[in-house]
Amino acid sequence: MSRNQWLRRHLPNRWFAKRAVRRFMPGETPQEALDAAAKFKESDTAVLFTRLGETLTGIDDGDATAEGYKALLADAASRGLSAEVSVKLTQLGFDLDRDRAMGHMRMLAEAAGESTVWIDMEGSDYTEATIAFYEDLKTTHTNTGLCLQAYLHRTEVDVRRLLPIGLRTRLVKGAYAEPATIAYQSRKEVDAEYYKLCTQMLDAKKAGQDLFLGLGTHDVELVARVADYAQSIGLSKSDFDVEMLYGIRTDQQKKLASEGYTVRVLIAYGEAWYPWYMRRLAERPANVVFALRQFLP
Repeated sequence: MSRNQWLRRHLPNRWFAKRAVRRFMPGETPQEALDAAAKFKESDTAVLFTRLGETLTGIDDGDATAEGYKALLADAASRGLSAEVSVKLTQLGFDLDRDRAMGHMRMLAEAAGESTVWIDMEGSDYTEATIAFYEDLKTTHTNTGLCLQAYLHRTEVDVRRLLPIGLRTRLVKGAYAEPATIAYQSRKEVDAEYYKLCTQMLDAKKAGQDLFLGLGTHDVELVARVADYAQSIGLSKSDFDVEMLYGIRTDQQKKLASEGYTVRVLIAYGEAWYPWYMRRLAERPANVVFALRQFLP
């Protein structure tokens, strides 16, 4: 459904679709995202903003996106929010002008100060180019991070490749439909790979490597397993973050925070939410049940 062009054009305009998506994003504008983030300030919960949309009609769109993120960082700072942003390179015109996209990312890294600016990972066609881009960016701006996808066969090698440059990563399971030749297909395989990658990175951190690990998952059992492993090698819950989407497993977010985990909430905004929303439904059957309920009055 995320790739169906007819649904992509028509479904977002339906009232039930707009009502359903409100669970996972507070609104389409930066102001609505900031207002939602302000509610987390009282509990000292950090936030991560991302603007939805992956394609441009022209390079000027990339310029506008970069300026929009810069303004969002400034507004968040003025509100006293602990906020970061996660950017898709294609939003910055990566397909049209790599150097211009690099300039945008460097500008955002400077605007972020001591906070991290994240590069979001896209489909497998972009994996190698995105990693190479990150390697170049890290030579001038160390406050940048990269999302990696556990279900790709190559990710273990990518982690080893990036460790020497001071890897900052948000590890997700992966939500794009990828073939079995390059990605694990079953939940059991993906979970096993996710856990293995986490233990390898925690081992590297224990050995003194410059590494930051964010667990981009709503699988609280998997988070607990990673925490148990961290404790077994002399690390603690504060040696990694748990990063969950706005509106998903909110009860578990609060529970994890109360148990001493560092929790960061990812808040999405923007008009081009349809493909992203469909991938969120695909990740967890319970989300589909919720969406179907929105068809009812």
